Amino acid sequence: MTRIAILGGGSWGTALSMVLSRSHKAHELSLWMRDPALAQEVSKSRLNELYLPACPIPAAVVITSDLGHALANANIIVGAMPAAYARAVYTRALPFIDKTAPVFVSATKGLEPSTHLRITEVLSQVLGDEYSHAHGVAVLSGPSFALEAARGDPTAVVVASQNWEPVETAHGVERVASYIQAEFAGPSFRLYTNDDVVGVELAGAMKNVMAIAAGACQGLGLGTNAIAALITRGLAEMARLALALGARPETLSGLAGLGDLVLTCTGSLSRNRQLGIELGKGRALPEILASTRMVAEGVGTAGALLALASEYQIELPITAQVSAILHYGKSPRDAMEEIMGRPQKRE
Repeated sequence: MTRIAILGGGSWGTALSMVLSRSHKAHELSLWMRDPALAQEVSKSRLNELYLPACPIPAAVVITSDLGHALANANIIVGAMPAAYARAVYTRALPFIDKTAPVFVSATKGLEPSTHLRITEVLSQVLGDEYSHAHGVAVLSGPSFALEAARGDPTAVVVASQNWEPVETAHGVERVASYIQAEFAGPSFRLYTNDDVVGVELAGAMKNVMAIAAGACQGLGLGTNAIAALITRGLAEMARLALALGARPETLSGLAGLGDLVLTCTGSLSRNRQLGIELGKGRALPEILASTRMVAEGVGTAGALLALASEYQIELPITAQVSAILHYGKSPRDAMEEIMGRPQKRE
C-alpha cells in the first residue's frame, strides 16, 4: 500500500487528505501540522476548525506534528505549505527522507518571496545533488478550491513533471506524472498530465496576483466589463512571462492557466480575491492580514514576479500596479486609472 505524507495542515493540505482518502487506490495517509496544539486538537475532533471547518477528516488519516512520524517510509511526499515556508519545511524534513524512495509533489501555488524561485527549484536546492537525482518531482495545480475538493465536488487539476523518464516507485518502474495521476485519481478528482513544470508553476503563482486585482475592481464597485478585461489581459500578462521562461502556450490556456485564473478571479472562496475586495474598499493591507490566519499567496508573490520579469525584461503592468497597492500605498483607484491610461496598442 502506498504511504503518502502531506506536509502542511492548512486548508489545502487538509482537503488533500480527504481527497486522497477517496481515491481509487488505498493509501496510508499522514497529515503533518506545524503547530502541535492544533495537530492534537484536530486529531481528537477530526475537524480542522481553524482552516477547513465542517469537513470531517477520515479516521484513517494520521494527524501529527512529528515530522519523523509523518515521513516514515513515505512513498509520496506532498508539500502543501505556503510558498514562504517551503524551504524551511523541506529543510526540516530532509533528515527523515529516504535518499532513494519518495516522489515529491508540490501543491504550493506561489514563488519564494526572497529569491523569486519556483518551489520545485527550492526543493531541488534543499535536496541537493545527493538526493535530487534519485527522486521524482511533480507539481499539482489547477482550479481547486480546498472546500469544494474536500466535500467531493468534481475537480480537475494538472500534475506536471519533467521527470518523464521512468523512476522506481512503490509499484515498480513508472513515469512520475502517470504514477501520481493513478495514485491521486478518484470519483470526483480528475488529473491530467504534462511535462511543462515551468508553465504550471508560474501560472499557479501569477493567477493569485490577478485575483487580487480582480477583487480590487469589485471592491471599487466596478462592473463585469472590468473583470472580463482584467482576466483577459491578465492571462496575456501571465503568458508573456511564462513563455519567456520556457513554458508552452497550451499550458496557459489549460487548467493550470486559464482555468485557475477564472476560478480565483471570480470565485467567492478565493482568499486573494477577497483580499483585493477589501483593498478596493479602502482597508489597509496590515489590517486585512491581521484579521485572518489564511495566507493570500499573491501578497508575497507580486514582488517576486516583478523581480523575475526584470531579469527577462518582461513588462507586467497589472502585477506592477498590484505590487504598488500592496507595498507602496497606492490607491486601487489610482492604479486602475493608470492601467486604463496606458498608450493604446494592437492586441
